[in-house]
Amino acid sequence: MKAKHMLLLLFVLLLSGCMYPYEHKLKNAPPHPVQIEAVQQSVDQFRADTGVLPIYNTEADTPIYHKYVIDFSKLIPRYMSEPPANSFEGGGYYRYVLINVETDPEVKLIDLRLTQKVAELQRRVNHYLSRNPYLPVDQMLEGGYFTLDYKQLGLKSPPTVESPYSQQFLPLIVDQRGQVGIDYRIDLYQALQNREDVDQLEEGEDIRFVLTDISPFVPAHSFPYTIRDGEPVFIESWQRYR
Repeated sequence: MKAKHMLLLLFVLLLSGCMYPYEHKLKNAPPHPVQIEAVQQSVDQFRADTGVLPIYNTEADTPIYHKYVIDFSKLIPRYMSEPPANSFEGGGYYRYVLINVETDPEVKLIDLRLTQKVAELQRRVNHYLSRNPYLPVDQMLEGGYFTLDYKQLGLKSPPTVESPYSQQFLPLIVDQRGQVGIDYRIDLYQALQNREDVDQLEEGEDIRFVLTDISPFVPAHSFPYTIRDGEPVFIESWQRYR
């Protein structure tokens, strides 16, 4: 009997070891359309039943692509058995959010690895400003935005993040008040090249939706952009603080 118990214990340990990599892979896996559609159906049914959306309350000045975060506790267990394995609530890298909430709420995603890198750089900038009167900027961009002097921030190279759209490395920049964000102009330019109605986009309107139209991801930690002569340009930062 003792030998049988030892064999059973060994089997359980081996099974647990096999399951851990599988569960870890699920939590880190890129979002699958089936997962997003399952959340979409749950959100739609919740809205049909209650007349409201299953989202957290946020501050009025929360950036638009971070404002409507899905609250899975309102969907579980009636509308979903559990959150997606790769969601933040499931231990994964992705935050599920909504866009177009006034017209046609649509489930999208934020890659929280981008959020972590932006937050880390923001802490460095804030620390620098606590000891210095000016921003640690390198080059001036249009519209009141700047690249950062990475050496003054104690970094070995210019700060970047991997784009969720193109997998290219996008620069982290700062506005005139020291807010760190991601420069998506490379991705926007490519998206505009492949868009048939570019001539219908108007200068002055925020064109970040051209990215959400082609991807499950929102342009997290972005600044607003418009179009000029067929190319993406920043909307001046001072307009955001009026």
